[in-house]
Amino acid sequence: MFPGRKNTTPMQSPVVALRMSMSAQHDEADELGMEDEEEESFDLERSMEEPNKNLAKSTLTLKNLVQSEEAKIHDLLHTITYSRARSDPENSFRRLIITNDLEEQAKLELLVEEIEPLIEAINLRKKYLYTPKYHWPRNVPPSDKCPYTPFTKDIPGPSEHQFKLVDGVYRIYDNQEKFEKEDASIMIKTQLSEFYRDLSNLMKCTSFGPCKTLCFRRLRLLEAKYNLHMLLNDGEELACQKLVPHRDFYNVRKVDTHVHHSSSMNQKHLLRFIKHKLNQCPDEVVIFRDDKYLTLSQVFESLNLTAYDLSVDTLDVHADKNTFHRFDKFNLKYNPCGQSRLREIFLKTDNLVQGKYLAELTKELFSDLKFSKYQHAEYRLSIYGRKFAEWDILAAWIVDNELYCDNVRWLIQVPRLYDVYRESDAGVNTFNELLTNIFGPLFEVTRNPSSHPKLYQFLQQVVGFDSVDDESKPERKFHEKYPTPDKWSSKYNPPYTYYIYYLYANLHTLNQFREEKNMNTFTLRPHSGEAGDFDHLGAAFMLSHNISHGINLRKVPVLQYLFYLCQIGLAMSPLSNNSLFLTYDKNPFPIFFARGLNVSLSTDDPLQFHYTKEPLMEEYSIATQVWHFTPADICEIARNSVLQSGFEHPIKSWWLGPDYLSTGAIGNDIRKTNVPNIRICFRQETLIEELYMLYKVARNSKKGIDLHFLTSQLPAEFLSSVTPTPERKLSQNIHFEQKAKKEIEKKENEANNDGGSNSHNATLTVPQGQ
Repeated sequence: MFPGRKNTTPMQSPVVALRMSMSAQHDEADELGMEDEEEESFDLERSMEEPNKNLAKSTLTLKNLVQSEEAKIHDLLHTITYSRARSDPENSFRRLIITNDLEEQAKLELLVEEIEPLIEAINLRKKYLYTPKYHWPRNVPPSDKCPYTPFTKDIPGPSEHQFKLVDGVYRIYDNQEKFEKEDASIMIKTQLSEFYRDLSNLMKCTSFGPCKTLCFRRLRLLEAKYNLHMLLNDGEELACQKLVPHRDFYNVRKVDTHVHHSSSMNQKHLLRFIKHKLNQCPDEVVIFRDDKYLTLSQVFESLNLTAYDLSVDTLDVHADKNTFHRFDKFNLKYNPCGQSRLREIFLKTDNLVQGKYLAELTKELFSDLKFSKYQHAEYRLSIYGRKFAEWDILAAWIVDNELYCDNVRWLIQVPRLYDVYRESDAGVNTFNELLTNIFGPLFEVTRNPSSHPKLYQFLQQVVGFDSVDDESKPERKFHEKYPTPDKWSSKYNPPYTYYIYYLYANLHTLNQFREEKNMNTFTLRPHSGEAGDFDHLGAAFMLSHNISHGINLRKVPVLQYLFYLCQIGLAMSPLSNNSLFLTYDKNPFPIFFARGLNVSLSTDDPLQFHYTKEPLMEEYSIATQVWHFTPADICEIARNSVLQSGFEHPIKSWWLGPDYLSTGAIGNDIRKTNVPNIRICFRQETLIEELYMLYKVARNSKKGIDLHFLTSQLPAEFLSSVTPTPERKLSQNIHFEQKAKKEIEKKENEANNDGGSNSHNATLTVPQGQ
């Protein structure tokens, strides 16, 4: 433990102990006096009678040994945390320093085979992940207002670009001439077969025994570090929060990073809205069923229900014990009163009334968010891929109803339901047609915004894409043959990894195309790890920016450690998991948080899981009570949610501070986040220590592994210093021990030559592993 820069005793104490040991030996020699010249002891009185030159030699020898010990101790404490403590006196708190981390348990050369797969996995993610070249300039002033006009009439003109779908992925050509020559300017570099080979290698890493053991131990160590940090510094963190005027948990920014729009209201809100419409608009024609048009009152008459009969229990949209591990029954909860026609009327954007009722419900949700001011949401809207016109219908619903709120951004969720459309009359015969319906309009509106003006306006508010469905469904796995989408005409649904790859690949080319046209880009943030096979998480690690759920990471320590090292966002929903796949007491959220994973709380489906008007606050409240989170904990989780979200840079700067992109305490403004700098420093230093550990080992690899990810994260002073190889380190240990023995023997020989029969024995304890 190192209590900041104010107290440097941890560095001095071993030297002081050495000096005290020598002093004790001198005192013991004084007590023995002239009793027995044959006894092995350090006789201080006899040494004092030696000539002055011998005394000077002995003093110089001891001084050299002490200086050598001090140098060794300085090397011992030469860690990231120790360096930060000395260089950052403003953020002084009790720090934890682990000396000779891992080197006492095994030699560095034995760790290389365990570390190499981790570095290669990180490089795989770097290989696939799309990173936009355009970044908001640092001088953009923070603002709480949208940086664009939501429903602008200023539509850009078309470009000469051409595009076409090749093997399930769109390619972009600068003009017609290059299109005819097949000279694509934008195309994906990796093919499906290559992706599956890389995924296979990643999954082999997750099942490699030594690597699993290392990751498991490192994760346990991270958790222990956090627990010790809280024991030592929780009082200081609370004191820092008390010094901040005005700010507390209620008025820090929180983003619901995972919520489905069609179930974003609570059950009482929906019930009240249905009753209101039934009383106010009973004669409005709302649906075409059984070859006739029905009014709202006629719909309820066919169900033998009146407004007075309706209640929360009658509505029956809340998840219960019968939905646990039954995703099919959970999906039925989207139907009010168990009737699909009520879902079509009130919870769909594409119906006979053009989604009028859902738009009114949405505006009421916007009003609630505006009233709360500090709560925000990223609602998910569905694009199924059944027909090409879906995007225009959805965009018209947004624009015609003027659905915009400063507190809200949109994500597009793509259900994995190809097999359903294939067997129905939706007109989807191959997976290629599904991809065309999903991405074709996006490439058209990017090339020529005036071809879909409402879609162009709507896409300004879209920040990402999601992939949804029941992950626990059995899947048909690939082994050697990887069919392209135009050849996938089977009645079977493609596996999760197949969906994710083609979503990723088309988004990759679309983002490059939109970036070239100075348009906003999209992130891939799929559902992953809620249930099902572990390769879902492996594919998400390689291809996605953030994920939703991720509770299966608790079973895969290697992937969990990789998610930590790369700080991939996890939007977790404990109340949702409690009703579907994992009870609340077994949820890994508090463990993930303690270990330093980038986690946030989200609601998923308030209609099914929550009771209050503020479902996000309900999530925070229950988590705080059950898992005993401190004020600093929940404010840190809220800050994570903002960082994971797709809100624009000027808005995040307004919420978190202008330097939020910087790491460590520099990137934290406690006046806005209410997160103490102590906590931010602890998280940053702990992460850097882990990366430095990997770097020290990986430098000894003979494979020539790319270390750019590590070198970009580590301080320059630790990269410039030469890291000894294991052989060199071990030889230094042996050399130091031999040198100490030679010094003692030399002093004994000198004493014997000058003092006759006098015997001198000095005992030095050499710290192991230095």
